[in-house]
Amino acid sequence: MAENQDGQEKTEEATPRRRQEASEKGQVARSRELTTLMSLLVAAGGLLILGPSLIEGLAAQMRAGLALDVKKITDPGQILEALGQLFADLLLLLAPFLSLMMLVALFAPLALGGWTFSLNFKGIHPIKGLAKLFSWNSLMELTKALIKFLVIGGAAVFLLWHDQAELLHLGREPLQPALAHAAHILGWTFLILSLPMVLIAGVDVPFQIFNYLRNLRMTHQEVRDEMKDTEGKPEVKARVRRLQQEFAQRRMMEKVPTADVVVTNPSHYAVAMAYKQATMAAPVIVAMGIEQTALRIRELAVQHRVPLVQSPLLARALYYNGKLDKPIPNPLYRAVAQILAYLYRLRQEAPFNRDPIIMEDVPVPPELRTE
Repeated sequence: MAENQDGQEKTEEATPRRRQEASEKGQVARSRELTTLMSLLVAAGGLLILGPSLIEGLAAQMRAGLALDVKKITDPGQILEALGQLFADLLLLLAPFLSLMMLVALFAPLALGGWTFSLNFKGIHPIKGLAKLFSWNSLMELTKALIKFLVIGGAAVFLLWHDQAELLHLGREPLQPALAHAAHILGWTFLILSLPMVLIAGVDVPFQIFNYLRNLRMTHQEVRDEMKDTEGKPEVKARVRRLQQEFAQRRMMEKVPTADVVVTNPSHYAVAMAYKQATMAAPVIVAMGIEQTALRIRELAVQHRVPLVQSPLLARALYYNGKLDKPIPNPLYRAVAQILAYLYRLRQEAPFNRDPIIMEDVPVPPELRTE
């Protein structure tokens, strides 16, 4: 089991933040065998598809480039110019195939690990470099290299033995057909050699991913420290959350004096509603709560001469189905309107009474009732 400098075992999976930091430092999973496999496959395909036309073009360029008259042969300057032109033409002819191989070499590593770019001069350390030579990773790389040598070497020997007659026959063919034939054989050789590489890459890719994740593992302490850095200490978070709740409740309580009625249960629930006909389309819940919060709402209502209405079914329906600072649910319009209309008439006939008004028969839809 991997350990850190403090001797603690790294048993925890890497967090997203740890993976992101590793990626920014250029530490990603890479598989050289996957790159080699893709290069072999592309080279094989390129030679099999482009080989004949490349050979034909090369032969034509060689014939044209080396067909020099006596004047050019005797002039060193013209000879060099002709050879330079021949080289440029040959390079232009090979450019598609060479560009294809260059693109594969550049982008094949991105198939595993993606694109990363990081400069780390701390990695140039002779002592650490020497230590890496005797690490577990180096041992695995050496083992892979030996297996690759045996497998690919064996496949190459088998191909030479199998195609020896065809290879020997190349010497008896005309130059241009022989070159085309050689390109064809080379393409199939790359293709066949890629078959054992499929097996090697199929083992190496999962191993590289496993090894990468294993190296990124963290100790319990590292996970705890990261949580403190990213999310803050639990006790600080709890205190902030408590302060936010207290602030929200204080703001809610400040709105109780603006209410037109407080519906109660009578003691466990309290919902304060305001309705200003000129500015509101429906009554709005300005405060609500249970237990101690409900008691405080009732006390504030009495202090500020807000009528209390005892209606258990309606109080519970408003509490469980309504939302703070939002209009009351549509199905409860009729019940609340009945209470507001009664209070309006009562206000015209009698002074404020601090005792709750009992209205338990207001219509509450069955689907909104909470026993």
